[in-house]
Amino acid sequence: MILRHSFTPPNNTRLGHLCGPTDEHLRTIEAALQVRIAHRHEQFKVDGAKARAERALEVLQALYEIAARPIDAAKVQLMLAGDAAMSEAEDGSMTLHTRRTDLRARTPNQSVYLDNIAHHDITFGIGPAGTGKTYLAVACAVDALERSAVQRIVLTRPAVEAGEKLGFLPGDLSQKVDPYLRPLYDALYDLMGVERVNKAFERSALEIAPLAFMRGRTLNNAFVILDEAQNTTPEQMKMFLTRIGFGSKAVVTGDVSQIDLPRGQLSGLVDAERVLKRVKGIAHTRFTSADVVRHPLVARIVDAYDAQRKRVDATK
Repeated sequence: MILRHSFTPPNNTRLGHLCGPTDEHLRTIEAALQVRIAHRHEQFKVDGAKARAERALEVLQALYEIAARPIDAAKVQLMLAGDAAMSEAEDGSMTLHTRRTDLRARTPNQSVYLDNIAHHDITFGIGPAGTGKTYLAVACAVDALERSAVQRIVLTRPAVEAGEKLGFLPGDLSQKVDPYLRPLYDALYDLMGVERVNKAFERSALEIAPLAFMRGRTLNNAFVILDEAQNTTPEQMKMFLTRIGFGSKAVVTGDVSQIDLPRGQLSGLVDAERVLKRVKGIAHTRFTSADVVRHPLVARIVDAYDAQRKRVDATK
């Protein structure tokens, strides 16, 4: 189906920013939606399946409206990933209080995830890399701290090497565990800023620690996040979930396709999803490659590995 659209009032600067350098943004939209886009001045023609062509026009219109300045390639990817969220920023979608004023759900599953975190004491976010599981959980934690809904944020993850033997790590305890916790620091710095993160550490409003340090503790009035949970054992997962005290929320994130435990060891995340599936007060959000908001190749890589795993399973 061929759809035609004219941008009015025509503006050569906006049209140039919309198309991108050498029509880069148009080629990105074509690849993502499997359509063909042709244009002459303000006249655009989109050729493809009706639903995909209509969505391409929606994305083009949304980009044209913000094209007073050059448009970053990442912004195009986010708009393509956020078909349901593009028009929801001003009509009831959740607003998070962080340094990132543009932070919001980019896909329907991300919207469900944020809603689950808001309305459940324990939420599981399970899915492939690049779907925003950890970043959005940290954003919700920062938002809760900013609103004084909790007194502190506790971020933890198991210190499991990703298929490598790193051997002895020099330095004190903090220097030994920091490499495992770096993704959490990166999210905090982006959402709060380095100075505020450092001050939060000083007043004990922010804590990052390996999972092993959680044993024996009770975490009251805290927002607790367990990242890389696919690398926990069932015993570690039970230990973590039973640390939750009054006035606390917990979010557990992980990717069950990237388990680094010894071969044959059951993942605590896989086990918990099965055991806790029907427990009231616990929410489960499953992400797919459609929720990936990184480089478009990430989604294709995820799909390729999933297809390979299914083929292997089918031959067993």
